[in-house]
Amino acid sequence: MNPALTRAVTFSAGLMLCAAPLTVAHALDTASDDTGKGAAHQTAPRPTLTAKATVKSIKAWNQFRVHGNSTRLPAGTGVTLQQLQGKRWVSLPARMNTLRNHTYNLRVKLGLKGLNKLRVVGGGAVSNVVHVTIR
Repeated sequence: MNPALTRAVTFSAGLMLCAAPLTVAHALDTASDDTGKGAAHQTAPRPTLTAKATVKSIKAWNQFRVHGNSTRLPAGTGVTLQQLQGKRWVSLPARMNTLRNHTYNLRVKLGLKGLNKLRVVGGGAVSNVVHVTIR
């Protein structure tokens, strides 16, 4: 038999022996359920927060509210208002726990004039960004 052919057959047989345990382990790792998807790759849905401001524009230090809903967060989860300052999100002293109906309603007073970008975080969830202009 040709020596090059012998090396190729031996090499491919070695690859087959190395790959066989991996395919068996992969088949055991991804046991399927009734949906046909691998159970090992399913993750729980992430919690979410929504945010809305009661105003688009307001004078400095006047009060407005940021309110919204939470999904997949237990009632009583703490939520905090954050403001984009430069390139960093800074937590403001506006915090509350979500209510039994999974809502929140924060009272806010801002003095930083111009366009302010706000969001709400809590329980591993981050809300959409809300824009409020302070005059």
